[in-house]
Amino acid sequence: MMFLRTATARPALRRLGPVLAVIVVAAAVAGAVSWAEVPAKLSVHGEFVDLSVYQYGGRLILDGLPLYGSRDPATALRFTYPPFAAVAMVPLEPLPFWLATALWTAASVGALAGVVLLVTRTLGRPVEGWLLALLTLGALALEPVWQNLTFGQINLLLMLAVLFDLVHPERRWSGVLVGIAAGVKLTPLVFVVFLVLVGRRAPAGRALLAFAGTIAVGFAVIPSSAKAYWTENLIAAGRVGPPELAHNQSVFGALTRLLDGPPPTLLWLAVAGPLALAVLVVGAMWWRRGDRVLGTGLAALAMLLASPVSWSHHWVWAVPIGLALWAYSRWASIVWAAVFVARPFVWPPWGQSREYSWGLIEHVPGNAYLVAALALCVWAVVTLRVPPVLPDARLSGSPAVSARLTGRGGRTPAAVPRGRPGSGPGS
Repeated sequence: MMFLRTATARPALRRLGPVLAVIVVAAAVAGAVSWAEVPAKLSVHGEFVDLSVYQYGGRLILDGLPLYGSRDPATALRFTYPPFAAVAMVPLEPLPFWLATALWTAASVGALAGVVLLVTRTLGRPVEGWLLALLTLGALALEPVWQNLTFGQINLLLMLAVLFDLVHPERRWSGVLVGIAAGVKLTPLVFVVFLVLVGRRAPAGRALLAFAGTIAVGFAVIPSSAKAYWTENLIAAGRVGPPELAHNQSVFGALTRLLDGPPPTLLWLAVAGPLALAVLVVGAMWWRRGDRVLGTGLAALAMLLASPVSWSHHWVWAVPIGLALWAYSRWASIVWAAVFVARPFVWPPWGQSREYSWGLIEHVPGNAYLVAALALCVWAVVTLRVPPVLPDARLSGSPAVSARLTGRGGRTPAAVPRGRPGSGPGS
C-alpha cells in the first residue's frame, strides 16, 4: 500500500514540482526583500504597502479599535475594504511582517498558477509541469500581476475564487466564492448580475446569501465600524486615492483626466453605466456560446469599467483573457499581453495632478488599459457573428468544450468544418 501511494505521488510531484518551485522561490525572495527593507532603502516601487494595511486592519480588530478613520503608522494609509475583509486579515496580525509577506506572496503566485491551470483545462488543453511554471513566470511580466506582488494586494486570490465559480457553475456550492469575494471587495457583485444573465440563478442566489453572510460577520464582530462603513464610507471614490492618477484605468478616471476634474455623477453614470452593461451582456453571450473563460473575462472588464477606481493592479484579469484569446488569434493574444507588459499609461507625465496637462494624444497611452478593453469588446461583438466553431483544432480533443461550443454533444455540424491552427475566428 505504501508503495502504491509513493508511486502515485511521484507523477503528481513531477506535474506540480516546477510550479511549486516557482512559488517557493517567489516567497523566499519576497520575504528576504521585506526583512531587509530593500524597497524602503532603495526607494523602489511597492514596499508591500497594501499588505501592511491588511495587517493593520487585523490589528485594529484584535485591539477593539474603530476600523475606519485611523491610518496605518507604517504606510499612512487607511483601511478601506468592507469590515469582513478586516476580519479575514486577523490571522496575519501576529506574524512578523517579513513572514506575512512571504506567505502572502506564496498564496498570490499559487493563485496565479491556479488561474493558468484552470483556464487551460477549461479550454481543453491542460498544461502542467514546466509549461505551467513557464506560463506562470510569463504572467509575472504583466504589470497588473507584478504590481499585485509588490503592493501585497489581494486581487489574484479573488480572481481565482471568482473564475472557479464561473467556469464550474454546476457545482453544488457554486456562487459561494463569488459572494465571499464580494464581501472582501465589493466590485465582484457584478458577477452576480452576470450569473443571472447566463441563466444561473441558483448560483447567483447562493452568491447573494454568502455576501449577506459576510455583512453579518462584520456586524457581529465590529458592529460600530460595520455601521460606519455601510452608512458613511461606502460611496467615496477619493478615499482610496486621487481619481485623476494615471494608474486609475477606469471610465471615471479617464473622464476625470479629460475634464480636468472629477465628472458630475450623472455624466459618469451616463457613460460608464451603459458601457459596462453592454460589455456584461456581450460577456454573457460568449459564456452562453460556450467560451466560459472569455465570457467571464469580459464580465470582469465590465466590472473594471463600472468601478470609479480601477487601479492598474486590478487588471489581473488580463491573464485569463490573454490565454483565452490565444485560442482564437495568437496575434491578438500577443498584442493584448504586450499592452499590459509595456505599461503605456505611465508614458505621459503622471503624478501630482500632471495628468490634467495631458494633450489629446497623450490620453491614448494614458488610458491604455481602458482602450485595450474597449477594442477587445468591439472584437468580441464582431466575432459573435461568426458561427460557433472550435477556435483551434488543438482544443477539439475536449468533448466538454466541443459540446459547449457546438451545442450538439461535441459533434461539429457537417456544414462547419473543424478548425485548424490559425483558422478560427479573428485569426
